[in-house]
Amino acid sequence: MSKAIGMIEFTSIARGIYAADQMVKTADVEIVTASSVCPGKYIAIVQGDIAAVQDSVSVGERLAEEFLVDSIIIPNVSPEVFPAITGATMPDKIQALGIIEFFSLATMVIAADAILKAAELQPLELRLGTGLGGKSFFTFTGDVAAVQTGVEAGKAIAEQKGLLVNAEVIPSVSDRLLASLF
Repeated sequence: MSKAIGMIEFTSIARGIYAADQMVKTADVEIVTASSVCPGKYIAIVQGDIAAVQDSVSVGERLAEEFLVDSIIIPNVSPEVFPAITGATMPDKIQALGIIEFFSLATMVIAADAILKAAELQPLELRLGTGLGGKSFFTFTGDVAAVQTGVEAGKAIAEQKGLLVNAEVIPSVSDRLLASLF
């Protein structure tokens, strides 16, 4: 049974809450997160086996009607994506730091999965819209070459969608900066 992740982004908070409720009632999925995000949108992210996630997202898309912004399903998602979304990651050591920023929340989740699969990397945070004016960013660590490989994988996703804001690699991040990241 493979783990999959599905996400729906709504322009209406009320419709998003309603649809998220129906998504978990209709299919055997768990909510990773369901919350309002900037600028006044709502996201529902679910996980489970591939078929259940597909059923859940299908229900959410149908119920979203005119309030649908975007939706995604990632089968066989990197298991490290889940703790990054909830901010529950803390590697033992921060090596090089990669930062990638997108205009799209859904595309950022796709890019984070691709980044984590591209090289030996550890996620730090996958921030989706909250306090960002609707943008998203992903921070991750590993050796310099791995972080550069991850950034290139994220940029490749952005080229398909055209939603990249910026990407940076910091080879040796200052401890004084690290304190502000967590």
